Amino acid sequence: MAKSNYFPLFETKQVKGRLLFRCIAASIFLGICFIVMYRVMFFPVGGKAERWTWIGLFLSELWFCFYWFLTTVSRWNSVYRLPYIQRLSQRFEKELPGIDIFVCTTDPLIEPPSMVVNTVLSVMAYDYPPEKLSIYLSDDGGSDLTFYAMLEAANFSKTWLPFCKKFRVEPTSPEAYFRTASEPLSDAVNVKDWLSVKKLYEETIMRIETSIKLNRIPNHIHKQHKEFREWNFVLSKHDHQTILQILIDGRDSNAVDIEGNPLPTLVYLAREKRPQHHHHFKAGSMNALIRVSSRISNGPIILNVDCDMYSNNSKAIKYSLCLFMDEKKGDEIAYIQFLQSFDNLTKNEIYASSFRVLQQLELHGLDAIGGPCYNGSGCFHRREALCGKKYEKNYKVDWKKVSDTKADESASFLEETCKVLASCTFEHNTTWGKEMGLIYGFLVEDIITGLNIQCKGWKSMYLSPERDGFLGVAPITLLQTLVQHKRWMDGHLQVFLSRYCPLLYGYKKIPLKLRLAYCPYNLWAANCLATLYIVVVPCLCLLKGISLFPKISSPWVFPFAYVAFVHRAYSLNEFLWCGGTFRGWCNDQRMWLFNRTTAYFFALFETILKLLGYSQLNFVVTAKVADKEALKRYDGELIEFGATSAMFDILATLAMLNLFGTFGALKKVILDVDEDLQVLDKFGLQILLCFVLVTINLPVYQALFFRNDNGKMPSSVTYKSIIFAMLACTATMY
Repeated sequence: MAKSNYFPLFETKQVKGRLLFRCIAASIFLGICFIVMYRVMFFPVGGKAERWTWIGLFLSELWFCFYWFLTTVSRWNSVYRLPYIQRLSQRFEKELPGIDIFVCTTDPLIEPPSMVVNTVLSVMAYDYPPEKLSIYLSDDGGSDLTFYAMLEAANFSKTWLPFCKKFRVEPTSPEAYFRTASEPLSDAVNVKDWLSVKKLYEETIMRIETSIKLNRIPNHIHKQHKEFREWNFVLSKHDHQTILQILIDGRDSNAVDIEGNPLPTLVYLAREKRPQHHHHFKAGSMNALIRVSSRISNGPIILNVDCDMYSNNSKAIKYSLCLFMDEKKGDEIAYIQFLQSFDNLTKNEIYASSFRVLQQLELHGLDAIGGPCYNGSGCFHRREALCGKKYEKNYKVDWKKVSDTKADESASFLEETCKVLASCTFEHNTTWGKEMGLIYGFLVEDIITGLNIQCKGWKSMYLSPERDGFLGVAPITLLQTLVQHKRWMDGHLQVFLSRYCPLLYGYKKIPLKLRLAYCPYNLWAANCLATLYIVVVPCLCLLKGISLFPKISSPWVFPFAYVAFVHRAYSLNEFLWCGGTFRGWCNDQRMWLFNRTTAYFFALFETILKLLGYSQLNFVVTAKVADKEALKRYDGELIEFGATSAMFDILATLAMLNLFGTFGALKKVILDVDEDLQVLDKFGLQILLCFVLVTINLPVYQALFFRNDNGKMPSSVTYKSIIFAMLACTATMY
C-alpha cells in the first residue's frame, strides 16, 4: 500500500477572522454593561407611564443581550472540512458502499411532477457506480400523475446518464442544465447529440405537463403499463393502499442505458393511508422509505433530498464518504449536512432566503462544538444511526462487508413483501417515530431527530464545498416566506417547550456549548415580543413626550451608539464577506423586522394555543408554483403584497405608526423653533429609531399608496392600517 493511502481522507481547518470577531464581541459586551448601568442608574422616579415604559424597554434590551450571547456561542470558533476524494478512490475504489437516496413529494399541484422528475434524474446521475445507487421516491399524495412522471423519468434516464458522463454535465438536473448551458460548438457530432438529448427532454416534459393539464394519463400509456391498475382501488389521496413499484431494477442485467452501462435502481412508493390513522407527512414518508429500502438495497448510507432540491455537485457522494470512511474519525459520524442554496434567488435576495451568514458562518461554528443540526434536506445519514443505534467507542465499520447489500429475491417478490413495511399498522407498538427513524409529533422533525441522534453519542459534520451540493427553490412571494418562517418558528419553539429541550434533554449527553447553540433557533419566535416593543413603544412615547434614551449631549449616549453601530457594521461586513451585496444586506434587515413582527408573533401565539390544547399541529407545504406576473415582479425585486392576510395588517399598521411618529417628531422640531435643539437633544435617539424604521418600511408605503400592479397592498389592509395607527396615536396623546 502506498504511503499516501495512510493519509486522512479529510482535514479540519479553522475559519479565519475569528480573532477579530472575538475582539468585537468583547467590546460589544462592554458596551452592553454600560447600557445596563445607565438603565439602572437613571431609572425614572416621575410618572407611572415613564416607569413602566422604561422597565419594558430595559427588559427588551436584556432579552436582546441574552439572545446575542446565545448566537455568539456558535460563532466563537468555526471550522470547515476539506475532503480528498482522490485518496478515497485510491483506497476504497472497489469497496464503495451502496447509497440509498430518498426523495419525498406530497401533491402534484403544489410540487409539479416535472420538478420531481428533475430532482430524481439529478441524483441518478451522480459520479458514482450506478449499480451501487438506489433511488426511492415517496409520493405522499399517491398520485398516478406522479407515477407516470416517474415512468417517463426512468425511460429518459437511459439517455440522460450517458449524456452526463460524455459532456461532464453540471448540474445534473436537465432543466437547470439546459437553462444555463450552451451547445458545444467545437464538434458537429457533439452538437447533434446535445441538441437531440435536449429535444428528447423537452418532449418528455411536454408529455408530463400535458397529462397534468388534462388530469389524466393517456390511454395508450394505461394499456402499456399494468401498474396503473393499482389506482383502480385508490379512493382518494387520503385513503388508499400501499403502492410500490420497482421501475428500474439495478440488479437486472437488462437494466442498462443506451450505451449498455448499468442503471441505478428506481423505486416508487405511495405508503398506505387510511382516514382512521394519523399520518405524519415527511417523517412518516422517510420512515417508510427506511423500512422498505432496508429490504431492497439496504445501503449503509442514506441521502435525503426534498423534491424541489436537485443535485448541483455530482461528486457530493464522494465528498461525504471521505468523512464517513476516514479510518480515524469517520466511524463516529452519524450524518453529514450539506449547505442548502437556491437557484432562483434574485441578485439582492429580496426575501433574504439564502440564510447566507447562518450557513456560511454559524453552521461551521456548530461543527466545531459537536456538529450541525439536521436541516431536513441535503443530508447524508449513516443508516444504523438513523435507525436508533447508540454510538459505542469500539464501533468500527467493515466497508468490505457492506459494499454489496442488495437483496437476492425477484423484483415482484420484493414489491409484495415490502408493501407490509409501508402499511399503516406496521409501526404500531414499535419504537418507530420515537427512537427509530425520524421523530414524530413535531413540525421540525428534522431538528429533533438530529438532536436525538447526537444525544446517543454520535457526531455530525457540515460540508460546504466550493460548488454547492444542492440547489432548491426559494419562495417568491412575501406571504409564502412568512408562512414558511411561521412553521419553522412554531416547530422550534415547540421543541424548546417539550421534553426534547436541548438544555435539558442534552444534559450530560452533548457539550454545553452545543446545547446553548441550539437555543437561538429554538427561541426565534420568542424574539417577537421584544421586537414589537422596540417598534411600537418608543414611537408612541415620542408623541407623548416621554424620553427613553440618553440625551445626545450626554456621554451615556456613546454606549448605545457604539453597540448599535458596531453590531450592524460587523453584520454588514459578514454579509459582504459571505458573498452578499449591500442592498442584499438591507433586504436581510428588512426581512429580519418583517419576520419578527409577524411570522414569529403568530408562531408564538399558535404554540401557546397548542400547549393549552386549542390547536393541532398543521404541516403546511410551501407552494413551488406561481403565476407569471408574480414571477416577473419577483425577478424585478418588487415585494409581493397582493393578498389579504393578518400578517400584512400588522406590517402595514406598524409602518403607519412609525410614519405618524416621525411626522409628530418633525412637527415638534419645525414648529417649536426656540426649542428645536432641546427636542433634538432630548429625543434624538428616538427620532433616529423612527427614521430607521420608516426607511426599512419604504416598500410597505410604496405598496400602500403608490403601486398599481397586482402585488400592491389590498385596499382593505390600507384602510385598516391607517385607522389602527391613528387610534393608537390618539389614545397615546390623549
